[in-house]
Amino acid sequence: MRLVRLLAFGATVLALTGCSSLIAPPYSPEYRALDQLKQQPIGKVAVGPVQPTDTAAAVNRISLRASSLVSPKGTFSRYLEDALIQDLTEISAYDPNSGLRIDATLRRNDIDIGGFSTGTGQMDVDFTISRGATVILKKSYQASTRFDSSFAGAVAIPKGQLEYANLVRSLLSQVYADPDFINALRK
Repeated sequence: MRLVRLLAFGATVLALTGCSSLIAPPYSPEYRALDQLKQQPIGKVAVGPVQPTDTAAAVNRISLRASSLVSPKGTFSRYLEDALIQDLTEISAYDPNSGLRIDATLRRNDIDIGGFSTGTGQMDVDFTISRGATVILKKSYQASTRFDSSFAGAVAIPKGQLEYANLVRSLLSQVYADPDFINALRK
């Protein structure tokens, strides 16, 4: 009976909202990854605009069944850029005027809640670290997440919405743990 009420409630919410937009949750850092990065002798670094900046780019649009997931920053590229800046600021490594700079291009960005009981998140990003005109590192990173979901949209849609910050955290934790990334940022 509880499941029937939950499904009825979900159907009512979806009917009232129609094809609504949901906002991705705010990013919060993975502090273990930041603590490990902070222990490394890295220099101050700037962050360039994450590409693509076009709101119509496929990676800047995520569909959660009948709803759209949107970034509170306007684009998911900007969401990732702000997450990088937030993390680097947290460990006192961010300097927008530094000659050492991280640039990134978001290649894949998706939350899939089409399964009966499991949802997934996928993100692929190309990172470039340069000092002036000299490229020090050019590398691609991929992250994926799995989370409990449901066939019922009233359950799956909010779970997919909440998963986005976890996907970004997963990607950045992987980047921060990579010895190539750390070496490129060394003082």
